[in-house]
Amino acid sequence: MRAKFEAVVPHLNERQRRLLYGAEARQLGHGGIAAVASAAGVSKGCVSRGMADLEQGAGPVGRVRRTGGGRPAAADKDPELRTALLDLVDDSTQGDPIGPLTWTTKSLRNLARELAARGHDVGRDTVAALLKEAGFSLRGNARVLAGSAHPDRDAQFRHLNAQVSQFLDAGDPVISVDTKKKEQIGLFAQAGRAWVPPGEPVKVLDHDFPSQSTGTAIPYGIYDVGRNAGFVVVGTDHDTAAFAVASLRRWWNEEGHAAYPDAKRLLITADGGGSNSSRAKAWKANLAVLATETGLEISVCHLPPGTSKWNRVEHRLFSFISMNWRARPLTSLDVALNLIASTTTRPGLRVTSRLDETKYPT
Repeated sequence: MRAKFEAVVPHLNERQRRLLYGAEARQLGHGGIAAVASAAGVSKGCVSRGMADLEQGAGPVGRVRRTGGGRPAAADKDPELRTALLDLVDDSTQGDPIGPLTWTTKSLRNLARELAARGHDVGRDTVAALLKEAGFSLRGNARVLAGSAHPDRDAQFRHLNAQVSQFLDAGDPVISVDTKKKEQIGLFAQAGRAWVPPGEPVKVLDHDFPSQSTGTAIPYGIYDVGRNAGFVVVGTDHDTAAFAVASLRRWWNEEGHAAYPDAKRLLITADGGGSNSSRAKAWKANLAVLATETGLEISVCHLPPGTSKWNRVEHRLFSFISMNWRARPLTSLDVALNLIASTTTRPGLRVTSRLDETKYPT
């Protein structure tokens, strides 16, 4: 009998094992419960429950134990557990006290530890189940609260779109400009992950201290809306209006003039801050100089406050550059320039990169 149990029992679930023990004991008759319990290494109560299950017939479909079987829930054994947990998180609970959503900033392990210190010995899984039962949930922050909109925001967007359509229909150049986030040059970690050959990952410095960098890259991006082409000038000094207009001049001399030989005017879309700020006199003065040099009538449409991410250079150029150099440390300016220039997309984006080491005092 022992050999039979050793061969069969590992393949059965809990209920099936009880039924097997009960059937063997019933076949043996008087003394069968003790004999089966000894051979199987289980309690007599387990064998008796198996015999009772056989007497009752088929159990609940899909269940191994009877309804209510198994160990009682921790909260049932300890009626004060739920109250103790809610009292414990009350001082760290945030949110609308009358709303349906509440959350706690304490970790499950810390809550379980503090409950144990108060005489309620439970694990973190039980804490998680009780919090969920009480309506708590594990969530991050939702960045959905917007400030008050500028009263002329929609009108400015309509004006901007109308101007872009008018220029494109006439075959005139439309460019979207902005400065991408400054990048430290050196063995610094870059966000994201990339496929690498077997072996160790690329090793980088554990801190991003500026003193450990070999320089700074300031990418000024120019996105040609009509041609789906990018032109990025990487500066090394300061992000000034002079640097911005110098980048525009370089784009026009190297690409713009050849692409639009008959153009008499140029439309620039930009956000309202940075080197191309709507308030910066230096930006306007340098643009006036560029207009005189090129003979172009230059118009600038600034995006309304708080809407800079709608500027096309952000999602048509900068986002793809960020994806192209994800998890790639920018160990030198050449690496940064090459990664920018190798950025492409399925719709046909191509990017030109240039280095500008001119000093631009602030």
